[in-house]
Amino acid sequence: MQNDTRQIIIVGSGPAGLTAAIYAGRANLKPLVIDGKKPGGQLMWTTAVENWPGNISIMGPELMMNMREHAKHFGTEFSDRTITSVDFSQRPFVLFTDQDEELRAHAVIIATGATPRRLGVVGEDEYLGKGVATCAVCDAAFYRDKKVLVVGGGDVAMENATFLRKFTDAVTVVHILDELTASVPMQKRVLDDGVELIYSTTVTEITGDGNQVTGVVLTDQKTGEKTTREFDGVFISIGLIPNTKPFEGQVALNKQGYIEIVKHTQTSVEGVFVAGDAHDYRYRQAITSSGSGCMASLDAEMYLKEQV
Repeated sequence: MQNDTRQIIIVGSGPAGLTAAIYAGRANLKPLVIDGKKPGGQLMWTTAVENWPGNISIMGPELMMNMREHAKHFGTEFSDRTITSVDFSQRPFVLFTDQDEELRAHAVIIATGATPRRLGVVGEDEYLGKGVATCAVCDAAFYRDKKVLVVGGGDVAMENATFLRKFTDAVTVVHILDELTASVPMQKRVLDDGVELIYSTTVTEITGDGNQVTGVVLTDQKTGEKTTREFDGVFISIGLIPNTKPFEGQVALNKQGYIEIVKHTQTSVEGVFVAGDAHDYRYRQAITSSGSGCMASLDAEMYLKEQV
């Protein structure tokens, strides 16, 4: 890996980061992509993707490898490092890696994404992508006329439950508290849809047959009683954690930790741009992340031209 100052460094290698790299590569900016701890982002943990234009169905890892090869074709260089902190007060910008390296760039695109909050229970990791999911818009069609469980009580859980009802009547929501925390309109929508609600209860184990989820163990928070219920899918909907910690104090973040945009894709620091779930807490789709990666790259290219 070269140690000279780069035209552009892209932090993150999911749909946003790789799309940004493709555009930057085609603009002859010779981008460097920092892979991070989980190269490829959340799609590396999914099975079939059926809402990517041009592919009726494609496996998530295959899609990300295709995008990676596409970026390489146009001159993108990759690094398996992780960015631990940055100094955006300097020009060129300085990025520090987990290998005690200092990388420098005239422009930076942050595409670090967000990480779904996890339950931390037995079976969750084993069946991730095999019945355990986090996005109903992405995966609901796989559960037509099947029994599904949504874990959570906020707006995201209600959105997932409502969307799942388009495909199956057997939707259950389980929430750790004795009342939902979602907004009143979202609660009403779920109640009107006839979704089963289970309060003061947690999922303490996810069971399966080795290939697919078959059910869960539910534990009543008041009595400690355990019950087993059969489900074909479990949608964990307890929120996301934006992967923005290395940028705290360097760019403006909102209260939830998402990066704020000042103009188009530019952050509060001129020359630093953001794409994907690191700032998008509304849509959270691979295609919208990819689109914002395109926009961030075009904005960065325009910014670099103005600096000449």
